[in-house]
Amino acid sequence: MKERIIVATRNAHKVEEIRAILSDYEVLDLSAVTDPPEVEETGTTFLKNSSLKALAISGLTDSLVISDDSGLEVDGLGGEPGVYSARYAGEEGNDALNNAKLLRELSKKGAGVNRGARFRCVICVAKNGKILADFSGAVEGRILESESGLGGFGYDPLFVPEGYEKSFAELGEEVKNGMSHRARALAGVAEWLAESPAT
Repeated sequence: MKERIIVATRNAHKVEEIRAILSDYEVLDLSAVTDPPEVEETGTTFLKNSSLKALAISGLTDSLVISDDSGLEVDGLGGEPGVYSARYAGEEGNDALNNAKLLRELSKKGAGVNRGARFRCVICVAKNGKILADFSGAVEGRILESESGLGGFGYDPLFVPEGYEKSFAELGEEVKNGMSHRARALAGVAEWLAESPAT
């Protein structure tokens, strides 16, 4: 029987990505927890927001809990949207509106704006209300002038990773999962899980 890991999210895309990488475990979303609270992401860093969610959910279950906070940092916008990536255009967390706002903000800066960017992810592992470890990952790239590709989610249609000419939305899940910010952080999680005594 596989060890159970609960991911502190209802985001199906995120859970599928994590499940593909942590395939030796039974990876479940928040629906596995009875009446989980809506944890407000009040932190100003990815680590703080990730730890807030991991601590809150791990207090409600005996299972291991992992939580991530991730986002896009654009050099020409001083690191925005950063921790506000999911709600950049408002609390609804609408991908289309977020992407449109990002392009709008970059266009305001003029043709010479620095389009260098990175996706960053911080994952916390917790159990019984205690943080056991945290891991981070990042992937460098650049922002396109318009969306390209129908796959992926979030800012994927706008982000071209370093060394490629296609966006994450065009490269497909297999390529993205092998090099994404979340994949890099999860590699640390997987290694830690393999080396840890029974958690």
